[in-house]
Amino acid sequence: MTIPTQGRILGVDWGEVRIGLALSDETQLLASPLETLSRRPGRRFPMPRFLALVTEHRPVGVVVGLPLTAEGAEEESAIAARALGRLIGQRTTLPVEFWDERMSTARALGAIREVGGSPRGRREDVDALAASVLLQHWLDARRADGRTGGRAE
Repeated sequence: MTIPTQGRILGVDWGEVRIGLALSDETQLLASPLETLSRRPGRRFPMPRFLALVTEHRPVGVVVGLPLTAEGAEEESAIAARALGRLIGQRTTLPVEFWDERMSTARALGAIREVGGSPRGRREDVDALAASVLLQHWLDARRADGRTGGRAE
């Protein structure tokens, strides 16, 4: 199932402890940080809160960041991100696509420093910003390619 070209898209930047979320506008031109979900070690993904956000914002699709290695290989974290993407698709019935998220957190940290800020004590903000960087790259690539999606599959 392909993500429609109109309507909000939810971006998910997967992490072991924090999951950054971003949301596009209806026209799919701009991604903005939404929220960071936290998970205690050994606990499951906070699906109830995620589903509440899906109900509230009504996205037409989800883009999940795929944390590849520097060489582009999939290791344990990418396998976990794919599993999360499958779970999100099952629970929401929304189309889910994966996107190479290498460097999204580094770019988010760079953006914070560029405007004279500091990420100290603001991990939740960084994770949501990283999700918006990831989603913005997906939106830009989709528009540039004229494709129906930008995949890292």
